[in-house]
Amino acid sequence: MLGPLGIPVALALSNAGEWYIHKHWLHGRGRDKKSFWAFHWHEHHRESRAHAMVDPQYTKSVFSWSPQGKEALALSAGALALVPLFPFAATFTATLWWRMWRYYVVHKKSHLDPAWAREHLPWHVDHHLGKNQNANWCVTHPWFDYVMQTRKPYGDDPTGALPEGAKGGLLSRMWHGLWEGRRAVKAARGPKATLTA
Repeated sequence: MLGPLGIPVALALSNAGEWYIHKHWLHGRGRDKKSFWAFHWHEHHRESRAHAMVDPQYTKSVFSWSPQGKEALALSAGALALVPLFPFAATFTATLWWRMWRYYVVHKKSHLDPAWAREHLPWHVDHHLGKNQNANWCVTHPWFDYVMQTRKPYGDDPTGALPEGAKGGLLSRMWHGLWEGRRAVKAARGPKATLTA
């Protein structure tokens, strides 16, 4: 259906979805303690802020009824919902599945290794430890935060992100987000193995 265009469309849509779900479901609905999404605000944010970005609940099994387990369950349900789309848009659907997996891996790593998160996901560190926890909604790449003007760097921003009110059009903000997100993915892979004779 979309062919090779499925990849960039899925990348853009997944980042927009990440922004939307984080802002409106995890924070919007999550403020209500009776909501399924309450784990995010009432547990995950509390633990991350109390431990300078570390969320000890990420050391538990992914099959536990913890923020990590609930996050994995929600991502799995989303992935299953996409199965009927696969025969019609395989590249698009596979890219969305890959992005869901990457979200889980990068998000978990950021809450187990704060030094790595500060270097590779400073926008997510700003989300948890910055003055305003209702900004910086993107986790894997800050693209949509730049588009929606919700990227708010706090203090020492190692990315050199465009400060609030800086000049630069939509394309320059998106390019900056693309570059920083690429660095984060490359760092998450770790060093390349070298062959020795």
